[in-house]
Amino acid sequence: MSSIKPGYIRPLDLRHGRVDLTHGAGGRASHQLIEAVFKSAFARTLPTGLPAASDDGAVLPNPLAAMPEGRLVMSTDAHVVSPLFFPGSDIGALAVHGTVNDLAMMGATPLHLSVSFILEEGLPLADLVRVVQSMTQAAMAARVAIVTGDTKVVERGKADGLYISTAGLGVAPPGLHLSGQLARPGDAILLSGSIGEHGMAVLSQREGLRFEAPIVSDCAALNGLVADMLATGARLRVLRDPTRGGLATTLNEIASASQVGMQIDEDAIAIQPAVAAACEFMGLDPLYLANEGKLMAICDAADAPALLQAMQAHPLGRQASRIGTVTDDGHGFVQMRTRFGGQRMLDWLMGDPLPRIC
Repeated sequence: MSSIKPGYIRPLDLRHGRVDLTHGAGGRASHQLIEAVFKSAFARTLPTGLPAASDDGAVLPNPLAAMPEGRLVMSTDAHVVSPLFFPGSDIGALAVHGTVNDLAMMGATPLHLSVSFILEEGLPLADLVRVVQSMTQAAMAARVAIVTGDTKVVERGKADGLYISTAGLGVAPPGLHLSGQLARPGDAILLSGSIGEHGMAVLSQREGLRFEAPIVSDCAALNGLVADMLATGARLRVLRDPTRGGLATTLNEIASASQVGMQIDEDAIAIQPAVAAACEFMGLDPLYLANEGKLMAICDAADAPALLQAMQAHPLGRQASRIGTVTDDGHGFVQMRTRFGGQRMLDWLMGDPLPRIC
């Protein structure tokens, strides 16, 4: 008589096993992967009363019920960072933070995320579990629910381990309108903290570089900081997180959209000494390095002191500073007053010094 239990399925070896093509075929192996890795983790992010179903989509409560005059905001993002794990974060937390921050930059409260995984045949299951657990922790900390998702598997060599695509849904309060087209001459430009850590952290891990002072990614969810900023009642025009292309490229995007100029003060921009030294060593400009936990705000100049005070009171804004002023310049030039007293033109990013950064 067989000692095997009826309906027995060999459990996944989450420590030593690897993803194979059957995990993306839609059969028993796919079901096993979803149940053992994704569903059990992401169910922890769901609010009370929202069940972890196995349907083709998530049925959600009306997000406007508590704010009937609010507006829905939706964003989507893809993440192909290499390597998957880097000092301070990983592709999982980055995927959550990236979409949460995109919603927050529109003034929205992030509520729900969907996630899609492209897995490469041969990916260690232990790495996948680590990424999923990181996403779960990031979502719970940001108070956002991962409500639905999808998984595909491609042949070895076709996906560099793992790609993640996310979409997010949030609600913006009535009367609030933030846009890169709304900057006005005389407005103040504020920055929430030091720049360049994410780009340099990923690059150092990718190239096997070691610095005397460790450089870690600033990857973080900014929705809490934004909520505190909105609570001040400041007349905000623009919120942006300077990711790919860095601070300089973000300033140029807004200047072009609003048909204004920017005058920036180099001394007001915080850069960690380790980042500055690494950039000098590698011939990179920190103004063009990606950030994943910083934001830039443009507001009415009269409201800048109160807004800056609120930013500095938040853990993610302790180094916040006013870095410049919007100017009346139809050419859309972004200029920086250097610490030596001269003027430097900050142009758009040309080329891609750090590919696969997010």
